[in-house]
This record gives sequence, structure tokens and C-alpha cells, in this order.
Amino acid sequence: MQAKEARARKGVKPSAEDGRHRECARRVLDVEAAALIALRDRLDASFDRAVEIMAACTGKVIVAGMGKSGIMCRKIAATLASTGTPAFFLHAAEGAHGDSGMLMRGDVALLVSYSGETNEVVSLLPLIKRLAVPTIAMTGRATSTLAGNADVVLDIGVAAEACPLGLAPTASTTATVALGDGLALALLEHKGFQPEDFAVLHPAGALGRRLLLRVSDLMHRDAEVPLVGLDTLMKDALLEMTAKRLGVTGVCNADGELVGVVTDGDLRRGLERGSDIKELTAGAVMTANPKAIDREALAAEAVTIMERHTITSLFVLDGQRPVGLLHLHDLLRAGVV
Repeated sequence: MQAKEARARKGVKPSAEDGRHRECARRVLDVEAAALIALRDRLDASFDRAVEIMAACTGKVIVAGMGKSGIMCRKIAATLASTGTPAFFLHAAEGAHGDSGMLMRGDVALLVSYSGETNEVVSLLPLIKRLAVPTIAMTGRATSTLAGNADVVLDIGVAAEACPLGLAPTASTTATVALGDGLALALLEHKGFQPEDFAVLHPAGALGRRLLLRVSDLMHRDAEVPLVGLDTLMKDALLEMTAKRLGVTGVCNADGELVGVVTDGDLRRGLERGSDIKELTAGAVMTANPKAIDREALAAEAVTIMERHTITSLFVLDGQRPVGLLHLHDLLRAGVV
């Protein structure tokens, strides 16, 4: 309705085509969804064998293809690599001009050709055989040259392409990349790949920061940490809070253990009681048993604690002694939140 109104304001009349574009897209999605369901239903022991071969690989997985299949191969190789399986894309045409040198004994070849007869892909087979590299074929024709020379064949055949002309690879490329995802994630589970492992491979991303950064990487330490004693007068505690500019100070007992905190909220509550707050001690104003965190905890854990208790600062402890302070602003600057 809004789109029609916008066109009307611009003097463009509604077109009889308006609903047809959406219907076309729905048909495409229906065809591709049906292809994926059919692919799921015919998974068999060949898939298990493919996962076992790739899991046993002592080298890398070389994913090779041409054209649209080649584009899918790039994505498959990237997903494998990012989930703990070393993988590289080999452009099949370039393979005949030197790039096949990336293939070595101990590798696994994952070759993709819907017809199974793509010349550039088939031309890689002699070298692969000579190196005794296990070969997994993803093809839509089980009787093809590629299938006949592979150790394992994964059927990516589709009943029909979504293209109304039956020409543009659509459902078949969707099936290819989806099965590649299946291989990558089955390997992820097989290897016991954990979020921390994923973060190591994605250090520049938000997830990497959440899972790699520890409290000790971000906390204020040493002279930057605001601390006073139980008997410190609040006028001096206020000076400490002002000097350290973190809106809080820790309160320690005679043994140097953290027993409380004084925050802006504690100051307001003290003023509401009508006392001359400057003459009170930090122990009289503080909130006892403050929330704290270990220095080796993940920064993401600090975020969780702050969110759960609606606080903006956490003292960092070694045993019961404060060794640092982590503020929400530190987490924001680091991109953890």
C-alpha cells in the first residue's frame, strides 16, 4: 500500500505486474525449498563416508569447480576453513595452468560439477589419481565421468531448476551450497569445534572479541583503581571517586579485601537520610558484598553480570583482593557490547 501511494505521489500508475513479481519469487523459493527437502531425504551412507574422509585429512581440503559451481565452491571452502577444516578454493581452469600445484599428498579433493563432465574439472582427475588424493564428487549425474572416478559421490541432483527457462543454475546451486554447509557443520561437530575455536579464527569480528577478550585485557589496574578503607571519611572517599573518574570506589578492610563499594547511588541515598554525608565513613555509606569478577573471566561474562544486576562497574578480584576495575565504557570501547 505504501509503495502504491509513493508511486501515486510521483505520478506513476499502479502496474498490473505489481503482484506478478512476488509470485515469481515465491515460485523460485518453492522450487528451491523442494530441492533442499529432496536432498535431505536422500542423504545416505555416502555422506557419512565423505565426512570421515575429510575428518581424517592430514592436509587440506581442495574445493574445485567452474562457473556458478565454482562460486559455490568458494563459499564451501570459506565455510570449511572458518569452522576448523583447512580448505582452499581451486579454480578448475587455473588448475591446468599451475594452480593445481596446491594439491599435495595428504589432501582431499572435493570436486563440484553438476553435469559431472565439466572439462576443466575432469582434467584435474589424472593429477589427483597420481597423488592418491581421496576424491569426493558433488554432481547431479551418478553415471558421469566425475562420479565414476571419485571415491565418494554426493548427489546434488534436482528435479528442476527454478529458472522458468530451465537454463540458469538456481535450485542446483542452492543444493550445492547447502550440502557444503552440511559437510562443514558435520565436521565441526565431529571435531568438537567450540565457540572459542571459532573466535580464534574470527579475531576481527564481534564474536571474536566477545570470546577472546578477558577481563584482564580491559580492566583498569594499579593506581587507576579507586579504593578506600572502611574508616575513610566520605569527604576523602569523594576525592578518590573524583580523581579516578569512574563513578565508584571500592571499600577494603584492614586485610585489603574488598567488602563494599560506594557508588553515586549510595551517595544519593546517604543524602536522602539527611546526614552530613561528608562526615560519615565509607563503611557506613557503602553497599556491602558487591558484585565482582575474576581477572581471567571472559569479558562477555562481565557483560552478562552487568546486565543481570543493572550495574556499570565490576571490581576484579584475585582471591578477595581487588586488582582491577572494569567499567561498561571499557566494554563498549572494545566492541564487546
